[in-house]
Amino acid sequence: MGTHIKPVVLHAAHATGPNPVKIAMALEALHVPFEVRQWEFGNDPQKGVKGVEFSKINENGRLPVIEDPNTGVVAWESGACMNYVRRVYDTANMIGPLGESAQDLVDFEKWEYFLLSSLGPMTGQTNWFRHFVPQKNENALQRFTEQTYRCYDVVEGQLKKTSGESILPGRVSVVDYHFEPWVRLYSFAGLSLEKYPLIKKWLRLMSTREEIQEAYIKVQGQSPTV
Repeated sequence: MGTHIKPVVLHAAHATGPNPVKIAMALEALHVPFEVRQWEFGNDPQKGVKGVEFSKINENGRLPVIEDPNTGVVAWESGACMNYVRRVYDTANMIGPLGESAQDLVDFEKWEYFLLSSLGPMTGQTNWFRHFVPQKNENALQRFTEQTYRCYDVVEGQLKKTSGESILPGRVSVVDYHFEPWVRLYSFAGLSLEKYPLIKKWLRLMSTREEIQEAYIKVQGQSPTV
């Protein structure tokens, strides 16, 4: 990426948020310069994601958001942000589908959507009912814990195709970036990888990759740990 490229602004918040860091992984992999702007949770008018200032760039009050001064585009929702980064900056297809067949494209998309619609939300609800809900609800916690483990079962089965090297056969891709920060929350969610040796191997391998290490340092201020 040439030096004439202006840094993309990546909006993020707090040290455990999984969605902003995965966008940083893609930007790092593509050598796109970016700067991180940190926000607070809450409705502080100037600093909070529920405040007036943030609502000017994302009326939904969620992270991540990217602002690209090179194109004037503002994107929010992590899937939309990732797709934008790949369309605009991955012209050599370094982190997209390995093949061009209809099946290759569908396989790529179905694993992205599985994270966005299943594993991510189930993990988020597990975290909520374990740590943040004002009144404990053990039935809900059990429900979402079981569903998160069900998603782990699916991922473990897929990783058998690559011996734990990547989620899609052939190479590490955006799909791995989508999953990595969510799966890394397993301990915070009160879950175990004891029955998932390939997920554990994959997570360890991901933590050794330069783009992943740099993304965590820039967004969360520390290297990833398994």
